[in-house]
Amino acid sequence: MIHYLHLENRVRVAFALAVPIALAMAMPLSGQTDGVYRASVEAHWLEDGTQFWYFIWQQEDRGHQRFRIFKANAHSGEVQTLLDEKSDTFIWTAHIEMLQLDLVNPLTKSDEIVYVSERDGWRHLYLLDAVAGGIKNQITQGEYVVRGIDLIDEDERQIWFHAGGMNKDQDPYFLHYYRINFDGTGLVALTEGDGDHTVEYSPDRRYLIDRWSRVDFAPVNDLRRVSDGKLICRLEEADITELNNRGWRAPEVFVSKARDGKTDIWGIISRPKDFDPNKVYPVIESIYAGPQGAYVPKSFSSRSLFSSLNDLGFVVVQMDGMGTAFRSKAFHDVCWKNLKDAGFEDRILWHKAVAAKYPWYDISRVGIYGTSAGGQNAAGAVLFHPEFYRAAVANCGCHDNRMDKASWNEQWMGYPVGPQYAESSNIDNAHRLGGKLFLVVGEGDTNVPPESTLRFVDALIKADKDFEMLVCPGENHGTRGPAGDYVERRNKDFFVRHLHRQTGHAND
Repeated sequence: MIHYLHLENRVRVAFALAVPIALAMAMPLSGQTDGVYRASVEAHWLEDGTQFWYFIWQQEDRGHQRFRIFKANAHSGEVQTLLDEKSDTFIWTAHIEMLQLDLVNPLTKSDEIVYVSERDGWRHLYLLDAVAGGIKNQITQGEYVVRGIDLIDEDERQIWFHAGGMNKDQDPYFLHYYRINFDGTGLVALTEGDGDHTVEYSPDRRYLIDRWSRVDFAPVNDLRRVSDGKLICRLEEADITELNNRGWRAPEVFVSKARDGKTDIWGIISRPKDFDPNKVYPVIESIYAGPQGAYVPKSFSSRSLFSSLNDLGFVVVQMDGMGTAFRSKAFHDVCWKNLKDAGFEDRILWHKAVAAKYPWYDISRVGIYGTSAGGQNAAGAVLFHPEFYRAAVANCGCHDNRMDKASWNEQWMGYPVGPQYAESSNIDNAHRLGGKLFLVVGEGDTNVPPESTLRFVDALIKADKDFEMLVCPGENHGTRGPAGDYVERRNKDFFVRHLHRQTGHAND
């Protein structure tokens, strides 16, 4: 039964809640001068007898090392802490747009909350007690990552979710779908094939269509039974004969070990259409190492991902190094107060592993490009690793994490601002430039301030460093507007000039 508050009661409750919420938001994190980054206030009431008396909200502190869930008594104004989680690094609460879930999910048919946390080293689901506070039980557990909540069925007390990494013989970034009971029992895998999955349920949710593929495996559609996840029949397999006949070539999936010698780093290799294994090819890496996600494509596409560069005789690669998301908390924590890292140690080892296998892969001629955080990363490659990267295109880069939005930068670099910001700053490290650098910026960028690039330019000039620059009037973030084709042509010209030479043979 839903209980509606009369207008005068709603006004009284609003005033009653104003004081406890204000007090809670003012409570500073120990050792910090500014306490609250954000309090997410959502009207959720707990039933006490026959009336709704309690209000629940969540709060994140600046520096993203403390996350709390509060409950307030609407009559007395008393505030109770239901959960208080702290971390030596960060708690990922901001910029979770690549996660398909809410961290706090109050239930309506019981005084409980489904909570999402990485407290045990992996992102998992927990059941909280919304009356007494604290964790009642862990719902999911193991060395895998919950990446989305699809349905919370309160009647059956089950959660339908998707996750990556449970299938140990598969790419840990592949999404698979599952169902589990609130108490952590009855885990059922709803998908199985070696690929990245999406699902569509029948109206009665008794069956599902499982669509899955890989970058090197054409899409498959399976019909599966939801009760136990069993395959009923294969509905369809894509026929890519015509695509292959037209010269389409799938990227190669390549895996090597990270800096720790144990963790797998997953990436792809895209070859030129007229690839000749007896020739030697320069390499260009596409980079975006923003810690809020992972970026290597996982599902099939008939589009040649890097055709414009492949057609110019470049091998193009992409990989996700340490410091990015969707793996263990320890994998992710590499970025903490250290965005200049960008997984470069893992990336360089990955390149060297490819070169050890393929003599046509020339790691004496490696370029790199990226936009936004990827622009910061690309420029950082020729500042912090010029012995490996020869040329970089940095588009609309956030070249100093003290100049951009606090919600993104403080999540990974911490608060208060300390020496780690200068250590990761491309501006403060401009004197290190050792490779060729091409800076691109949109004059009307509303995401990353153009000032970031201009201050970087100023520092490069003061350090007497040579570089190239393109300012695009009226262009916004990423310069993908009317000047987009021109920017792409300039990018390609830059790499041709600085990475190409007369192509020899692998045995030369």
